[in-house]
This record gives sequence, structure tokens and C-alpha cells, in this order.
Amino acid sequence: MHLSTEQRTELGLKEQGTLNPAFTGKDGDEQPELTVDMREPHTETLEETLDQGEDLVYSLNDRPPWYLCILLGFQHYILAFGGIIAVPLILAEPLCIKDNNIAKSQLISTIFFVSGLCTLLQTAVGTRLPILQGGTFSFITPTLAILALPKWQCPVPPTPAMLSLQSHNATDALHTQTSDQIWMSRMREIQGAILVSSLLQLFLGFSGLVGLVLKYIGPLAIAPTINLIGLSLFIEAGKKSGGHWGIAALTVCLILLFSQYLSKVDVPMIAYKDKKWKVFTYPLFKLFSALFGMCGGWLVCFLLTVFDVLPSKSDQYGFAARTDINLDAVASAPWFHVPYPGQWGLPTVSVSSVLGMIAGVLASTMESIGDYYACARLSGAPPPPTHAINRGIAVEGLGCILAALWGTGNGTTSYSQNIAALGITKVGSRLVIQTTGILMIILGIFGKFGAVFITIPDPVIGGMFLVMFGMIAAVGISNLQYVDLNSSRNLLILGFSTFSGLVLPTWFHSNPGIIDTGVKELDQVIVVLFTTHMFIGGFFGFVLDNTIPGTDKERGIKSWRDKVQVAGKNTGDQSCYDIPFCNAILNRFRCFQYLPFLPSYKGAKRGAAI
Repeated sequence: MHLSTEQRTELGLKEQGTLNPAFTGKDGDEQPELTVDMREPHTETLEETLDQGEDLVYSLNDRPPWYLCILLGFQHYILAFGGIIAVPLILAEPLCIKDNNIAKSQLISTIFFVSGLCTLLQTAVGTRLPILQGGTFSFITPTLAILALPKWQCPVPPTPAMLSLQSHNATDALHTQTSDQIWMSRMREIQGAILVSSLLQLFLGFSGLVGLVLKYIGPLAIAPTINLIGLSLFIEAGKKSGGHWGIAALTVCLILLFSQYLSKVDVPMIAYKDKKWKVFTYPLFKLFSALFGMCGGWLVCFLLTVFDVLPSKSDQYGFAARTDINLDAVASAPWFHVPYPGQWGLPTVSVSSVLGMIAGVLASTMESIGDYYACARLSGAPPPPTHAINRGIAVEGLGCILAALWGTGNGTTSYSQNIAALGITKVGSRLVIQTTGILMIILGIFGKFGAVFITIPDPVIGGMFLVMFGMIAAVGISNLQYVDLNSSRNLLILGFSTFSGLVLPTWFHSNPGIIDTGVKELDQVIVVLFTTHMFIGGFFGFVLDNTIPGTDKERGIKSWRDKVQVAGKNTGDQSCYDIPFCNAILNRFRCFQYLPFLPSYKGAKRGAAI
């Protein structure tokens, strides 16, 4: 889940001040004082934490002790857990694996494995900032539009009588094989769409055209795009929550309790340091609100199942809240499962799927730009220069390609919630995030670990979705803080683009087969594009905002540019963005000065002038 591009850029481009003197590195053996000031509890929002880059315990290039790296790395893993686990759980039903626990556990393991791999790539050769990579909701909407095509709709499940006959005839293996063929063919279609469309992100990064594209994309294009990502997923949240609205409501209340009502409460904790025990406070509820809320709902469901309060028949309301429905998934899952490229087969490519997925690629690219600025500020680094921005986007494109090859059913992008944690923990070390990447790879290989999450009852997941998807929709609306909302021009663009993004996809879903141009491929292109909510909203917002006359101040462009100009006044030492072990070679040959993704790029010192 992301903050908007302008919102995050604004946060990351506040007055820079003086860089952390520890930025050049610290002795890794020095033990930091990780106590929290009792007079000022950690109640900051992401906006407030961005002003704390100067008092970091560990800055970007510092190397904390190994045990601290593991502890803080696992914390980042937990923070990203909710967003990453949501992707395969959303895709399970349209991929026809709602009841296939083995497939779901493998999908969960794969997305964690690839997220760890992409995190290591981004921190090593991408922007080199401490940014965690994970699944993105920007790809969910076009994926659901593709899988909603008639050719990819799930077949009618067999009746109990048919299953009994199959078992009697010893054809279970054949049925399983057919089931795998059904969902893997759909996965291969999504893989192909992500694989080809991500080449655009790769091209934008390596060619340096990211800045050119963003010149024409303002808040009125971004707001409906991001807003519709959240709004379009209300059906998925409703399906999960509808299994037991009481449990879903409990999960929502617990998440709100921990993230809002108890956010100012720091929990006393004990640590052994310098040969004595010390008491310090920690914002435990604020950092782990989603995890605590989900575990709380999970625990209640477990107790209700143990005491047999919930119905035991599948056709009764509330059965979905039982925790013993999918216990066989843990027992049947292998201890170790190593994901590998092409594990679901060779990706297939169709024009309609690729064009639909491009909308998700562009949205993901827009979201990530602001993340780079915010992360640089929190980790004690100068604003990212042009080459780092370009290289970061290119590596995200490469990460999406790897996700397509491995078959996660999704791409990868930067995670804003982990960036906010940098300011709270006072640790902006790159090594900590790299440790998180390694942990994600290790836990992704551990098969039973992924299978455990399948036992989470649907109503608990639905409650988490209600909060998460609502937050995404609200983040899209937050872009409007830069826009003159007293302007009838802006209100027309916003209202029409958002409303069209809801109406057109709904109409196309209600009238399948209405499009008949005589060319099957063209029919599919039209259907996929016009059933992708974010594409409709973003397209109308982009076209109308760039064609209807309006001043830069009225459109919100002026505020955006003012923030960028503030950043350019203090660039600082940008050596932290250099590619390791390559400086000597890059400076030796003059030709490298013309490649916009390398540190030797002649325009690098100008900063990321978008």
C-alpha cells in the first residue's frame, strides 16, 4: 500500500537541513543506545518522522551488529506482511484455487521469496536506499479484469456425488492434475502480461524518460487512479467479511484500536545492555497494529472453534470463521519448497492482457517516485539524484519481470509503511533491509510457513481488507490537497473520471459478449481495458487535465514543482547512490556519462528534476 506520489514527495522534500554526521559510517561494533525518550513518546505520523533524519541511531551506510540486524529486519518483515499476504489471498478465487490449499501455500511462499530477492536487488544496485520490495495492489485490478474474461472464468466445481464417483473409480490423481492445469493456465496468462508490460518500466528507467512522463501527470490524474484501486476491491472485501460480519468487525476494531487509539501508548520493555538490565519504551502497538489485529481476530476464531460455538456445517452462516477448515494444508505442505522460474509452465502472452497490465505498471511507477525521496530523508541521505531515480525504476521493472518468471501472479514495488518505520526505529541502515530480504527468502523456502497462513479464517482476512482497501482509496483522495477544489474545472474532471471508472467496468461486467468487432483479439483488448477501473479513471483524468485550460496553480502542478525545487537546493554527498565496485570503470570511459542510470551520468548532479 502506497502514499500518493505528490504526498510522499512533499514529505521527502521538506527543508533538508544538515545531513547526519554519522552518514559516512559507524563502527559496527559500537553498541547503540536503543532507549526511547520517556518524555516524548513515539506518536509521529509519516509526515512527522521525516524531520527525524538527523538523530538516527544508524544511518544509511552504517553496519549495526548482526543480532540487531536480524531483530530489526524481522520487524520490517512483519510490517510488510499484511500487504504481501493479501495479494495471493485475493487472487486465490479468480485463479480457481479457492479450495486448493497446496497451490495457495506455494503461491504464498513464492511471493515472499521473490519479494526478498527484489529487495536485495533494489538495495544493492537499484536506488541503494533501504526500501523493501513487495507485491503491489496496482496490478490487482488489471489482473482481476483479465481473469474475468469468459475464457478464464472458473469451471463449475464438481458435486459431492461426482467426487464420490471419482474416488470410487480411483481417479483422484486425474482430478488433481486437471485442477492444476486449470489454475496454472490462468497463472501463465498473468505471468506473460506482467512480463511484457514490465518491459515498459524497464525502458522508462534505463532511458531516463521517467521525468518526461511525470511532467504530464498531475494530482487530478493520480487521485482517481489510486482511489479506484481501493474502491474496485470492495467486492473482494465483502466476500471475505460476509463469512461472519461479527468477526470481520472485531478484526477492524482491533486494528483501529492498536493503530489509532493506542498509537500514543509506548510499551515498557526490558533489555540487557552494558552488563545491566535497562527499561525502555517502544511503540509496539503502532508498529504492529495490523499483525496484532489479525492475530486477535484469529485467536477469537480459534477459541470459538475449540468450544464449538461456530457451526460445523459448511452451509450454515458463520462456518467460514472456523480455524479447523484448512488444517490439512499445514499437514500436507512440504517442509521445504524452493520456488523456481517457470514452475507453473511457460508464460503465455496476449495483447489484451499486456495492454491492461500497462495501467498497473504506470501506476506503480508513479507511486514509487515519492517513496525514494521520503526514504532518503529518513535514512539520512541526500535527495536521490537523477541516475538513482532512473535506476530504481528500472530495477523495479526487473523485479516485476522476475516476479513474472517465478509466477507470483503480481509484480513488486516499494512499501511506504516500511519507510515510515525508519523514522520510528531511528535505524536507516541499508544492511537492515537487506537482512529483511534474506529472511523473506529463507521463510519463502520453508513450505509449512506459507501453509500456516491458509488457516486464517476468511472473515479475519475480510476485516483486514476493509481497513487496507479503504486506506488505499483514501490515499488516492489525499492527492487533492494540492488542487484548487473551489474550481469547477477540477471538480468536473475529478467527478467524471472517478464515476466513469466505476460505471463502465460495471456495465461491461453486466453485459458480457456485447463487444463484437469481428476480431477476437480486439474484443479482448477493449473488454480488459474498459473493465479495469484504474485505467478508466486515470485515462480520463490524464486527458481532461491536460486538455482543459487551467493554470498550474489551479491544477496543483505548481505546489508539486515547488517541493522539487526545495529539494534541489541541498544535494549533499551523493556517493551513497554509487554502484559498488564500479566507480573506477565508469569514470574511466566517457561513454558512460551519457547513460542516465549510471552515477557517471553528466546530469546526475542536477538532482532528480522531475
